[in-house]
Amino acid sequence: MAKSINRILSIDIGGSHIKATVIDQQGKILQEYTRVVTPQPATPVKVVAAIKTLVKDFPAYNKISVGFPGYVKDGVISTAPNLGSKYWNKINLSKLLTAALKQPARVVNDADMQGLGVAKGKGLELVVTLGTGFGTALLNNGILLPHLELAHHPIAKKLDYDEYIGELVRKKIGNERWNQRIKKIITVLKTVFNYDTLYIGGGNAAKIKFTLDKNIHIVNNKQGIHGGAKLWQQ
Repeated sequence: MAKSINRILSIDIGGSHIKATVIDQQGKILQEYTRVVTPQPATPVKVVAAIKTLVKDFPAYNKISVGFPGYVKDGVISTAPNLGSKYWNKINLSKLLTAALKQPARVVNDADMQGLGVAKGKGLELVVTLGTGFGTALLNNGILLPHLELAHHPIAKKLDYDEYIGELVRKKIGNERWNQRIKKIITVLKTVFNYDTLYIGGGNAAKIKFTLDKNIHIVNNKQGIHGGAKLWQQ
């Protein structure tokens, strides 16, 4: 492959689908997002095989960025609640994908990748995702800080964030009560992080029906695409 190529394969691994695209250094999309169903059981071997099949006809790239739904440190997975943590504990996904796709790969938590894409690089910025569960990313002046699995911290009685405002409970309690819980969580986040800006993304962000503070912004998943490029600028 010619050394002059400077394109990034950006991959989003989810519990239901694996999505991928190719972007340039500024995050501009060069290949429309394509997806496949996440294999079941979602073992590392099957997930890597699905990714190879998904991207086999993509245009050339020389870097790989991956958002993974679990705790990731230095490309090594510790937990994967939506894929099966028993399959992924201590799996070096960065090395697996580098070997499979023949290009260097960087892997971070999926909320961290989203955070890199939407943050403006000014002050302390907190990014949360409201979807199947609750994802978080924290950045200071554009630099991604160590990932915290805040979703598994207790927020009410014995309930963690996932159990308190995740998709399953939203369907159970209804949007009105769910919105009240989101209000409570935002109050907690203000106190704990004293953020300059809060970004709220994920599929359920659009279901927020109350007025947000001026330093709180709703973002969409497409804005997070830029994170695949910014991951290589860290």
